[in-house]
Amino acid sequence: MAEEFIESFIVFLQNEKKYSVHTITAYGKDLEDLQFFIQETSDCGIVGATASLIRAWMVSLVDSGLSHRSVNRKLYALRAFYRLLLQTGTIETNPVAQIKSLKTSRKVQIPFSRKEIKKVFELLEEDGSFEGLRDRLIIEIFYSTGVRRSELIGIRLQDISVSSGTLKVRGKGDKERIIPLLNSVITSLDRYLKARNQLDNIGDSEFLFLTSRGFKIYESLVYRVINTYFSAVSEKVKKSPHILRHSFATHLLDEGADLNSVKELLGHSSLASTQVYVHTGISRLKEIYRDAHPRN
Repeated sequence: MAEEFIESFIVFLQNEKKYSVHTITAYGKDLEDLQFFIQETSDCGIVGATASLIRAWMVSLVDSGLSHRSVNRKLYALRAFYRLLLQTGTIETNPVAQIKSLKTSRKVQIPFSRKEIKKVFELLEEDGSFEGLRDRLIIEIFYSTGVRRSELIGIRLQDISVSSGTLKVRGKGDKERIIPLLNSVITSLDRYLKARNQLDNIGDSEFLFLTSRGFKIYESLVYRVINTYFSAVSEKVKKSPHILRHSFATHLLDEGADLNSVKELLGHSSLASTQVYVHTGISRLKEIYRDAHPRN
């Protein structure tokens, strides 16, 4: 019986919420883990689980060594699941409604500096191979548009308008947004497309970014591209596509861009999500302080 409710939830996430395959798989496993715990400790099943039973499960996860952040992610899945059961009348009370997330320490995401990004582009300047041109365009689009990794992978040729200088991306919940492209990106795009057209075989022809064998690029390839090039110029611990997205937002805000505008470019649904990217450098902070303080 529990399996049917979990399956219905998975279908809901696929068809209604348009969540990614990765998120759906993770949510499904979280529910299966809870169901297994309940089977070992109670007879009520996942649909009849109580708040105290779910708290006990969370405690067991922490005791097993799972971080608070990971436990909270599992709690997100439960909230979505029981919210759906409540909306469909399957349950009368939501067992996770009063359960608060565990406290976590906020990890500071340090963006790449302008100097580091410049050095990466210098590394790619002389590489005219298909992979070199593709990797340069990947980095340029990340840094100039702030797209997510999944959004970049999903870019289709028809999503780019050279005449209007814009890019259409599909974000979370399958929401579309239009992002302007810099002239330098359009130049790199033209060079890449010429090399792309010379590939012997193109299997996934509708997608912009391809492997050398003509297939759509994948997540680990994109991560490897960013990590490889930035490892050559940066000693930062984390070097990932998300840090480039973070750098895009931070550098715009440092230069005085409006927070609401950056929010729209990033595809955030709330300003709270955008504010975590505010990372004003100390030199910029000193400059603002000197210009604004009345006793200066």
